[in-house]
Amino acid sequence: MIDMHTHWRPAELADALRLRTREPRIVRNQDGVEVLKTRHAEEPLSEAFDCADYHLARMDRQGVTTSVLSLRGELCWIEAQPTEVSVPLCRLFNDSVSRISVEHPGRFAAYAAVPLLDMSAAAAEFDRAMGLPGIIGVQLPLNAFITLKDAEPMRPLFEVANRRRALVFIHYGARPGDAFPKHKSDTDNYRRRNGTLDMQASLSSAMVTLCMSDYLAPYPDAMVHVHNLGGNIPYEVERMDHRCLLDTPKEELPSARFRRSKVYVDCNSFGPHSIEAAVRAYGAERIVCGTDGTEFGCDWTTKALADAQIGAEAREKILYGNARAMLAHLVTVAEREKVAA
Repeated sequence: MIDMHTHWRPAELADALRLRTREPRIVRNQDGVEVLKTRHAEEPLSEAFDCADYHLARMDRQGVTTSVLSLRGELCWIEAQPTEVSVPLCRLFNDSVSRISVEHPGRFAAYAAVPLLDMSAAAAEFDRAMGLPGIIGVQLPLNAFITLKDAEPMRPLFEVANRRRALVFIHYGARPGDAFPKHKSDTDNYRRRNGTLDMQASLSSAMVTLCMSDYLAPYPDAMVHVHNLGGNIPYEVERMDHRCLLDTPKEELPSARFRRSKVYVDCNSFGPHSIEAAVRAYGAERIVCGTDGTEFGCDWTTKALADAQIGAEAREKILYGNARAMLAHLVTVAEREKVAA
């Protein structure tokens, strides 16, 4: 398995977290022990950051040959700081995950983090990061792609991705200044509303922007990766086709546009029936594996793919083949027989 969706919390950000006055931040609890305090919980520092050896042991148990790391959402605040603050923090993350890739050849690759208040600075850091071992692309917030107008400021990053033949990983998250998440903790079922309903609806909107406009046309050598099956498109596309036939019958059917788009989606957090629908909607060659980089995520995804009625060839493409082809010119991935040995 190549896991294209693995979030990472680097210990190198600890000093910056100690300077913060709001979550996430490092504080001393009532016992005088330093903890990482987030909106939802607090963890001792010994457990608050990710460790390569721990993840390698989990990967070996789960048959994950290569994990592609990306900044975990609760730490994406580094991208929204003033540029003079954000640039060194993003560099710290990018250098850190590159170093992990070098220290463990073939086992890790990574998406870069970039400062988002200044697109020139963001493009420069993306370009610099692409020169580092193990960096395959950039992670960008989903809110930047809800509509075509939202996506326009992101073009300098796509120009870098196109020139570098790199990936753009679009993940649920806010642009600097966005109110986020949509629902506050005093809303009923706010976790389900934010973490599933709003997330999936927003992903669907981004897929419409990317697949049903000409936004990506100037960037034929860039690749795009959207998580969680690209939202609800596998279930919504039939209704889109129906409305298209009724409202704009001369327009190309949305199903055809999604199918021939070059946007890849991962199957993180979805079960066998959704994966089957995604294979019908996009084709197996457009789906990659994603787990969020946890034991539970690996177990869930492995079982979902095993239970999905998609055939052995499609299953192999999703588990390994598609990602290997995407990454072949960017980074070395671990061959299964080498890992087994």
